Amino acid sequence: MIDLVVNGKKYSLDVSPDTPLLWVIRDKLHLSGTKYGCGLGICGACTVHIDGIAQHSCQMQVKDAAGKEITTIEGIPEDHSVKVAWQEEDVSQCGWCQPGQIMAAVSLLKTKPQPGDSDIDSKMTGNICRCGTYQRIRRAIHKASKMTGEGVKK
Repeated sequence: MIDLVVNGKKYSLDVSPDTPLLWVIRDKLHLSGTKYGCGLGICGACTVHIDGIAQHSCQMQVKDAAGKEITTIEGIPEDHSVKVAWQEEDVSQCGWCQPGQIMAAVSLLKTKPQPGDSDIDSKMTGNICRCGTYQRIRRAIHKASKMTGEGVKK
């Protein structure tokens, strides 16, 4: 049995310890917001937070996530500044990469509340958008950083 805490809820799961965390999240916990993209840790569609740090869940074995706080896209409140800015900037096109993009952006703003373009480019490099919405992603991150103190959750 592997014990996990995902989005603040405790789970005890009978899974092989070497199962990728991504598949446990999607197939056992039925949290389908975290996406499978490449399976190689390159595209970022599977990004989740492990103890507050953005990580690619396709590259982490579930045993290595045991006892840590895991947050998926479902665990980010709808009124979080990043999700609000994403909507306002109409970032999503096909949407496949967007959960991972949002998770990376939330992590960036936790460590750098007022990022510059180079900070955004550096942090978001591990997340590929096949639709090419990078300019909208950057605008949304800047907008989210300005929403602090405007009554929008961070």
